[in-house]
Amino acid sequence: MTPAFSTRFRAAPALKLRQRPLFLWAGILLVAGDAIFWLMFAAVLSETGLATVDGAVHSFMVDSRNPLLTALLTAVTTVTSPLWITIMAMALAVAWTVRKKELWRPAVLLGAMAFAVILSAVVRQDVGRSGPPSSDVLLGPGAALSFPSGHTLGAGIFVLVLTYLVVSRSGSRVTAVLAFCGAALLTLLVACSRIYLGYHWLTDVVASLGLALGVTGIAVFVDAARHGGPRG
Repeated sequence: MTPAFSTRFRAAPALKLRQRPLFLWAGILLVAGDAIFWLMFAAVLSETGLATVDGAVHSFMVDSRNPLLTALLTAVTTVTSPLWITIMAMALAVAWTVRKKELWRPAVLLGAMAFAVILSAVVRQDVGRSGPPSSDVLLGPGAALSFPSGHTLGAGIFVLVLTYLVVSRSGSRVTAVLAFCGAALLTLLVACSRIYLGYHWLTDVVASLGLALGVTGIAVFVDAARHGGPRG
């Protein structure tokens, strides 16, 4: 018979970093993410700032299309669609819970992604912005409203929050830096794919990058507040 203790859920492993530095990073991410998002929000509504180059960037991306790059970015945008990202996140959370017998970190990941879905839907309806011309879209019709980019937001939160939850409990500082650089590059690749394929303007994806940073900051704060312990 399986011992009773083996079926119990365990607490998340202790954080490698102290609580106060994590709070500082959470604050930086939240403030920076909010600033980026609100700057894009204001630019789109007033058609100033970065919004003035949306058309030029879109035209440049359309003119730069070639078969190899199109195949690569099509694969990226397909794998990181909101549907597939949700499926991957839920499958990972279930596997994590079953294998590690831990609920906290999978719950933080899924909670951050659920918050992103709600946030994206609310902002889209509030702004009501249309995307680039349908004639420039490569893979069929997209969402009716384009601000912010759901692909970029979902992928960004998934890889950034997941990276934090893993490296904050294991690995060296060098490993953590490399992991976050990889997560950031993947998020930027998804953002570029959405512009290249004709679904979003530059400001759509930059706003999503800001939201992803902000939500990651909230996740870091919540996790550090619960598991920072007396070491902070």
